Amino acid sequence: MSDPSTPNDLTEVLPVASSRRAQRAQVVTVPVASAEAVVVAERAPSAEPALFVDQALFVDAPARAPLASLDARNISAWFGDHQVLDRVSLSMPAGVITSLIGPSGCGKSTFLRILNRMHELVPSASLAGEVLLDGEDVYDTSRRLIDARKSIGMVFQKPNPFPAMSIYDNVLAGLKLTGTRATRDEKDYLVESCLAKAGLWKEVRDRLRAPGGGLSGGQQQRLCIARSLAVKPRVLLMDEPCSALDPTSTRVIEETMLELVDEVTIVIVTHNMQQAQRVSQQCAFFLASQGTPGAIVEHGDTEAMFSDPIDSRTFDYVNGRFG
Repeated sequence: MSDPSTPNDLTEVLPVASSRRAQRAQVVTVPVASAEAVVVAERAPSAEPALFVDQALFVDAPARAPLASLDARNISAWFGDHQVLDRVSLSMPAGVITSLIGPSGCGKSTFLRILNRMHELVPSASLAGEVLLDGEDVYDTSRRLIDARKSIGMVFQKPNPFPAMSIYDNVLAGLKLTGTRATRDEKDYLVESCLAKAGLWKEVRDRLRAPGGGLSGGQQQRLCIARSLAVKPRVLLMDEPCSALDPTSTRVIEETMLELVDEVTIVIVTHNMQQAQRVSQQCAFFLASQGTPGAIVEHGDTEAMFSDPIDSRTFDYVNGRFG
């Protein structure tokens, strides 16, 4: 059974990145009122004019949150009376890319959506089990839904920027959802840093007011990554983010993931076995057979699972014998 379609509105979670900043930067320390600030004066080459200069970053501002681990415990899921997952448990370590592989219809995407409470958007959906972000249950009734989705962001299979909204405003869309206030300078810096981390800044910096829907497919997906990063998630979920992209765009997205994992824990669903090997350090193989709900057959180190799997079904799948 295929998973329900993904909504294209602000109910999706938009997790930020720090950027590949301009390489020529001079850092000086100056007093600002009662606080001490670090002023970064960018010196961009004349052929590449910088848009944002003299950004003040306060030393006493809150430090970035530490990398987060995610634990799913005994997750079962249903759509109406149809059970799609049966007691799935998986630990996704901090600072690691975990790939979820398996044939279509085995519950990978459903499992991914459960991790940030998107499963409950489907009226007939229900679930059992726990999802712990650094030991805290994201389904705890005392926890706000918006906080869970801010901490655990999502990038979907099909690029879904807000088409009539500018590139600049697309990146900042999550701030409205979370009620985050920012000055114009802070917004400018956030747009630049997020687009740079998504590998898109150099391509769009001269047309930030152009509609996001006017970008190519690969650029739109990177815009969605930048938009997700803007609310500073601790975990980023990616549901087949390269399935609709050409090889060049796929390579850029994979490079982006490998750079981002130093700042955010990543979980990716993919049908591309080579991609799972290239980008992930941990892998989980899902399977649903003969009408049974999806479950994890095997999980562990990616290299070991592909070179010397424990279960024969894993061996057959990663070697293309089925699926």
